[in-house]
Amino acid sequence: MTDQLRDAISYQIACLLKAERQKRRLSLNKLAQEAGLSRQTISFIEQRVQNPTLDTLLRIAAVLGIDLDRLIKRARTRAEREAGKNSPRDGKVKPPKKH
Repeated sequence: MTDQLRDAISYQIACLLKAERQKRRLSLNKLAQEAGLSRQTISFIEQRVQNPTLDTLLRIAAVLGIDLDRLIKRARTRAEREAGKNSPRDGKVKPPKKH
């Protein structure tokens, strides 16, 4: 796996977590409280300021009621799809667009 793909997957995980939180109408504070994390941690993950640890991802996924394996697969699929759309002829992948 390339660094670019890894970064794109990380970006997509952040986007998907935020979308799932918003779909459930959970505030940053409520998700943080239920996951036993700080609001700042959740915010930094969603903004891609910090990458979550496995423990943090498991806590967030549990509160959101989502399967972590499925989340990662969805993120990878989206990242690969975006990479395919953005691949110029020189083979370099452009950074993903923000959602």
